[in-house]
Amino acid sequence: MHILTLCTQESITVPPDATVAETIKLMLKRRVGAVVVVHGKLVQGIFTERDVLKKVALSGRDPAKTAVSEVMTTPVLNASPKTTPGEALGLMLKHHFRHLPVVDLKGRLKGVLSIRDLMHEQMEEIRRQHHSLEHYVSSEREGEPRARDARE
Repeated sequence: MHILTLCTQESITVPPDATVAETIKLMLKRRVGAVVVVHGKLVQGIFTERDVLKKVALSGRDPAKTAVSEVMTTPVLNASPKTTPGEALGLMLKHHFRHLPVVDLKGRLKGVLSIRDLMHEQMEEIRRQHHSLEHYVSSEREGEPRARDARE
């Protein structure tokens, strides 16, 4: 499966000079846990719920006067469109984050992958395998005589 097909349909972005307050309002409105900070089309950082808690909540900073670039996570670990879902999941688990920007070779944002997207795909794959195994077992029962028990 191509990683971009798993990404959230529309990546939510803000410019580096957006305020923390504006960014949080956007996150709440769009119901996302992270936004990518971009300058032009290039990824500069990522701002997540964790950044709100660790860098803003009790810092004494005024969210209405603080630029998101001051508190975003940077540098950002990114995936490329060639990254496999398994590799992406491994990165996310190793580094303890839930959002992974996908960028092209020039650093332009192509999508944002969430751990929820990956878990959903994993569950779908398990369902497909389960269905395939059920089909295999049921067709085997219908098409072939039952194996004889050694006691018969």
